[in-house]
Amino acid sequence: MKIQDSVAFVTGANRGLGLAFAKALLAAGARKVYAAARDPSSVMLPGVVPIALDVTHADQVAAAARECGDVTLLINNAGISRSSGFLGEGTFDALRAELDTNVFGPLLTSRAFAPVLARHGGGAIVNVLSALSWVNMPAFGTYSATKSAAWSMTNGLRHELRAQGTQVLGLHVAFMDTDMARGAQGPKASPDDVAAQVLAALEAGREEVLADAVTRQVKQGLAAEPGVYLSVPGAA
Repeated sequence: MKIQDSVAFVTGANRGLGLAFAKALLAAGARKVYAAARDPSSVMLPGVVPIALDVTHADQVAAAARECGDVTLLINNAGISRSSGFLGEGTFDALRAELDTNVFGPLLTSRAFAPVLARHGGGAIVNVLSALSWVNMPAFGTYSATKSAAWSMTNGLRHELRAQGTQVLGLHVAFMDTDMARGAQGPKASPDDVAAQVLAALEAGREEVLADAVTRQVKQGLAAEPGVYLSVPGAA
């Protein structure tokens, strides 16, 4: 996937990692960057094309795919966390909201834009996942479950879209210096650095990015005995 002269569509592009992706794409020579957000007036970056989009609304997703028929790169970045465990009050409401945005959202956009990418030679899809795709912790229990589902979906999409030449890349990253992780303790990756890693990986034809040391350590620990997922990450 070449970033130079590509046409990118970034969800959740008004802040955090989405904004970092939009900046990096422009700097790398993308011909056009659609910056999607629920409120397009919140997209303040010069040089992008603001698009109104709530990824949980199928009709809005379909309209965006029709309107943006020149897209060659889809970045599914929009995500939410309700900081909910499984046994507290409001668990089911939190899980449903997170599933709608973190799983059904990228599935809707991937399905809608897959034919668009096919018309332009295949292109690429990036799904923003997490180190919490592989482990779970009480403060992010339901969020972790949705990222596990999104990881599995990413792997399935990769297999289904290979025939049309679409590169599918999963980004795993631990905490980043964004609003979502404002209250989290520990090291936080720079969104700009993460975005740069992803664009370089796309250029190299890769299918996965482990963006920081914590994420790489977690993945290594999946095959350990006992597995890293059997304990709470960061616990003594």
